[in-house]
Amino acid sequence: MPYKLLPAHPEHDAHFLHRLRPSRLILPVVIGLGVVIFLFYKSYQPGDLAPLRNADWRWLLAALLVLVARDFGYIYRIRHIAEDELTYRQALDVIMIWEFASCVLPSGQGGTGVAPFILEKEGIPLGKGLAYIMVTALLDNLYYVLMVPLVVLVAGAGLYPHEALQTNFVATLRIAFGLSYFFVLLYAGLMLYAIFVNPRSVRRLLVRLFSFRLLRRWRRKAYRHGQEMVLASVQLRGNGPRYWWHASVSTVFVWTARYAIIGCLIAAFVPMDAGTFLFIFARNITYKVILLIAITPGGAGIAEGAFPTFFGKFIGTATMTSFMVLLYRVFTYYLYLVLGMVFLPRWVARVFLRHPAKPEQ
Repeated sequence: MPYKLLPAHPEHDAHFLHRLRPSRLILPVVIGLGVVIFLFYKSYQPGDLAPLRNADWRWLLAALLVLVARDFGYIYRIRHIAEDELTYRQALDVIMIWEFASCVLPSGQGGTGVAPFILEKEGIPLGKGLAYIMVTALLDNLYYVLMVPLVVLVAGAGLYPHEALQTNFVATLRIAFGLSYFFVLLYAGLMLYAIFVNPRSVRRLLVRLFSFRLLRRWRRKAYRHGQEMVLASVQLRGNGPRYWWHASVSTVFVWTARYAIIGCLIAAFVPMDAGTFLFIFARNITYKVILLIAITPGGAGIAEGAFPTFFGKFIGTATMTSFMVLLYRVFTYYLYLVLGMVFLPRWVARVFLRHPAKPEQ
């Protein structure tokens, strides 16, 4: 297969590698493990870890299978959304680097900010890459918008950890949850309108909105985001129902799997019925709101510190809860740090120097 050098963008390449340099792992690992050690120090009592001897390994295996299935779902989704322009090998690398970026960058940025660059290095033009990433963001937001009413029906007032928080803090959490839902709903609505109806009017709306004095500093970013919606609309308008059906189903699959992992891990050590499992799934939606506003890389420290508040009542002793915090983060965070350190050097060696030349049309 013929090869050619990628167009050189040394400043972009250097910035990307700087943001994902190995030294950035130190801070989140130190913060996260520091919080776990503190939780163990504060809670440990002899005999509290006895349930480990009676662990149901079937549930641990189920958690691992759910994790693997979720990642295969991500691979299928990005490959489908990118209209099969990625091979399965490329899609695997994209997802692993994306997850790694989510672990080492602040939660507000996550891997989405670098995803168009990753796709560009795989040979997908930046405009198309932005459109594909916008599809993933739109579908992720729609999943949240549609799932929240369902989990409110399942959990009701129990969606919030009243048993572990003071009434004032629960009220604050309820307001934060409501605001986050409103803004996600608003943003998803704007994206739908921009992609399928009138992207230029949305771009004008964003520019006018961010022309107010308090928001003016973000006006350029708002215009750029509006322009991305215009480009995405041009790219995606021609896709038929099959494209959106497969993209939507894969999104439901990966996010449901993502939210189910905590229930699988807890069920390995605590007897659980279907109702409790669904209740834990529902409360996980609220837990993720805390992680969305975390300013630390990958939510390190905040994810560990908030976990006992949201899920401690389902586990039992504080010591077992501390152990579950560690196990959960190993499954969903530290594993991807390790995988990222394996995949990133090989990916860099493959895409930063050479890339398969596409056959001429």
